[in-house]
Amino acid sequence: MAFTIEVANGPVFSSDVPVTGKSVLSESRPDGEEKTIVAWRVNNYLRSLDWVIEDNARVEFIDTSSFEGMEVYRRSLSFLLVLACKRGLAKDVVLRHSISEGYYWEFVEGEVTDEDLAVIKATMADLVGKDLPFIRKVVPLDKARRIFDRQGSGEVARLFQWGAVDPVELYRCADMYGYYYAPLAPSTGYLKLYDLKKLGPGMALQFPTISYPSSLPPFRASKNLSGVFLDYAKWLEVLDLRTMDSLHKKVAEGRSQEVILIAEAFHAQKLGRIADEIASKTKVKVAAIAGPSGSGKTTFSERLKIQLLVCGRNPVTLAMDNYFVNREDTPRDEQGNLDFEVVEALELELLEDHLRRLLAGEEVVTPQFSFIEGKKKPGKKIKLGPRDILIMEGIHGLNDRVTGAIAKDELYGIFVSPLTGVNFDNHNRTSTTDNRLLRRLVRDARTRGHSAESTLTLWPKVIRGSMQFVFPYQKHADVMFNSSLPYELAALRAYVDPILHTVPENSPVYGEAQRILSMIKFVPMIPTEIIPNNSIIREFIGGSCFDV
Repeated sequence: MAFTIEVANGPVFSSDVPVTGKSVLSESRPDGEEKTIVAWRVNNYLRSLDWVIEDNARVEFIDTSSFEGMEVYRRSLSFLLVLACKRGLAKDVVLRHSISEGYYWEFVEGEVTDEDLAVIKATMADLVGKDLPFIRKVVPLDKARRIFDRQGSGEVARLFQWGAVDPVELYRCADMYGYYYAPLAPSTGYLKLYDLKKLGPGMALQFPTISYPSSLPPFRASKNLSGVFLDYAKWLEVLDLRTMDSLHKKVAEGRSQEVILIAEAFHAQKLGRIADEIASKTKVKVAAIAGPSGSGKTTFSERLKIQLLVCGRNPVTLAMDNYFVNREDTPRDEQGNLDFEVVEALELELLEDHLRRLLAGEEVVTPQFSFIEGKKKPGKKIKLGPRDILIMEGIHGLNDRVTGAIAKDELYGIFVSPLTGVNFDNHNRTSTTDNRLLRRLVRDARTRGHSAESTLTLWPKVIRGSMQFVFPYQKHADVMFNSSLPYELAALRAYVDPILHTVPENSPVYGEAQRILSMIKFVPMIPTEIIPNNSIIREFIGGSCFDV
């Protein structure tokens, strides 16, 4: 029976035999097209290019100029590195965290040497040259567990059991299997752009980004970030958490509260140290807190306020979100959509005026912005006394256009962001961008009247804004605060699941909703009533003792 395939921004085909993405692409791709197409969306689901269509479908090809396409590239490149380490050195590697637009890897045993690095690079280049296919295989759960047990990846086999997903979609390249929670590129030959650098006891795998689609971005390993990662490694050691399998075990053993209390104690300890340092700098009058959307900046500022009181300083908070221009005055992007990520979305002249007056000892009436109404109204009156310190927080808190009115010795900068997570397994990290998205989905639905569909639609723009207008200014920070919590995905899961199920099947972001739902199946759930009411995660799920 004949069926129709409608290609987005392309032709319409009719076929009476099953077809794959590769065959549709070969028929519809214009001559001279140079984009690296790595996957396709079939009726809004992200699929690998070997996915077979047998019925009417609307399809869209995904290239590496998109966030989805770039994630496909990164997952595939990670598999390539794992395979190269096994083939070239007979060693397994562990993905620890992201760093400077790359991934930091270590051997399971031993340090990566310069000689090791040379072998891995040569093996990767050889595998790319051979253009080996990433073959998608759908196998029963019991067989999938046996495959990964035989490969020495017991943590993956156990996670399959916890997730109870049957059958399981795996990928095979040469003689190795991988599980990557989402589609991979068609073959190793697609992965020509990358680099591998020696870093500490491990190595950094660099890849292209949205900002650098056809080259590699500059590699800058921040010393502040290195300290964050060392601190987090200590967390995981104390908590005995290595992968998501470890967290499942803790929950199953009834030790959820122990995990929560230890994680919160680490946050409190770090907050106390930051407050001590600020209090020791007697000239500091403003603590500027910046970070991307979903970082927990508001709760951080409230908790810092308490810690500063303990240190003998009197803090006054100023939320930069209240300085948004009224909705009708919000700048628009190149597509004509409202753009809340640019610094011009703030009423900068009013903010600068208030900062100058506050530092001069004057009283000001700060605005109060309603996200639902999109308008400002008069808010609280504030004034700084001799012992007072202004805590100013917002995504642009470290932007020169905001802090330019403040003398350097009067300013202390803090960059807040969830910078780490508990990895799913040795080769798959939990994306901190996804962590922030889950936080935002829950908060937007709870406090801002936004649907999951609207939040998902807006999210790529939020990421672009963060990469362009927020993360570049982290270099101005005196300290970084890692706002992630090892248990947070387990806390968010029960809230996110029903929210994502509201995304209609005909929505352009339906596939993204399904990707997240597929991912969080492997996350345990914890009872949220045992989470302290001053926790950063309360800013998103509700029940905070602060006005957030």
